[in-house]
Amino acid sequence: MITIKSPYEIECMRAAGKVCGLALDAAGEMIKPGVTTRDVDMTVRKVIAEHHMKPSFLGYGGFPAAACVSVNDEVIHGIPGSKVIKDGDLVKVDVGAIYKGYHGDTARTFICGKASEEAERLVAVTRQSFYEGIKFAREGHKLTDISHAIQTYCEANGYSVVRKFVGHGVGAELHEDPEVPNFGEPGHGPRLRAGMTIAIEPMVNAGTYGVRVLSDGWTVLTIDHKLSAHYEHTVLITDGDPVLLTSSEEDV
Repeated sequence: MITIKSPYEIECMRAAGKVCGLALDAAGEMIKPGVTTRDVDMTVRKVIAEHHMKPSFLGYGGFPAAACVSVNDEVIHGIPGSKVIKDGDLVKVDVGAIYKGYHGDTARTFICGKASEEAERLVAVTRQSFYEGIKFAREGHKLTDISHAIQTYCEANGYSVVRKFVGHGVGAELHEDPEVPNFGEPGHGPRLRAGMTIAIEPMVNAGTYGVRVLSDGWTVLTIDHKLSAHYEHTVLITDGDPVLLTSSEEDV
């Protein structure tokens, strides 16, 4: 069931989302050669705790960290640990926070130091595909209008979008209805209504869209070991322009 959020619920989500954005800003600032993925997670935990909130991911389904930190060919759900980040790595950081029972959920791909031109292009296209998608995140459109815009933009740039994992509704639960795929024909799915809150999150691969889950039960890897990038915001549907509930000065 898709829930329409009240003004109170939206403000709670906006507060949680702001802290998610601040946590991502802090993570991005400390990603340098020699830093571990665990260091990134600890930074995210610190920011969320400083704002008297709780991480959405810690303990969710048994996940052992506050942030998913995925490097290079790891698409999503990377478990932070002793992995050392190197110059040129693509580091995807996915963060959630809870305020008064409501979640924010957001992700960015950071480049450690200087990456290849192709890696920089993948990150830029992934980010822009999100903004192509939210042109249709408006009351009256169908859900897959967003999906189609993301897919066509990515494929026009020579990339593929992951199909096994998709975006989702978000609110009192971290994952709610509806699913929000990054691919598909336009004109399908529920009609968008003001008050809906959805996490739109393109996961874009340099090679094929095929992925596999590692034996840890979490980390998702491209099957061809080519690079992947990820970009996500929690988006509020309104009767006008969509609102990014997880934006910060660094990612607007």
